[in-house]
Amino acid sequence: MEVRGQLLRFALVGAVNTGTYYGLYLILLTWLPYVAAHVLAFVLSMIGSFFLTSYFTYRTRPTWRKFLLFPLTNAANFTVTTAGVYLLVDVWGMGSRYAPLIAAAAAIPITFVVSRTIMLRPDGRGGGDPSGPAHRGGTQQPVQKPEPSAMDPAA
Repeated sequence: MEVRGQLLRFALVGAVNTGTYYGLYLILLTWLPYVAAHVLAFVLSMIGSFFLTSYFTYRTRPTWRKFLLFPLTNAANFTVTTAGVYLLVDVWGMGSRYAPLIAAAAAIPITFVVSRTIMLRPDGRGGGDPSGPAHRGGTQQPVQKPEPSAMDPAA
């Protein structure tokens, strides 16, 4: 159930992030040209998404390493949705109005895997315990070492 719960929280964070982006875009559009409003809203919503993903989705502390790797989730999403739109429209003949929605839905599991890999990746400070259940062939989850404090520059 843990992975399923994370996936549901991930989708919820995605919906909140989309709404945050769009709201910020509309607000910034009153002062900035549309491209600047888009870029700033995108960056701000991605920062917010990082912290929501860290604390809410995976219940882990943010680190600088995770923060710097987090944009890879957006790159994965962009790649999958772009390829999906192309396949749906140009290869399979679907209308261009709904293809992005289907491609975005198809990207959720892939983006989730990338996000989960980044956010739950060990911080590289010594590896796992060789006597732990993961190394004994047991079915229990290995005990996670505490992560460094929030945004620890050494992480």
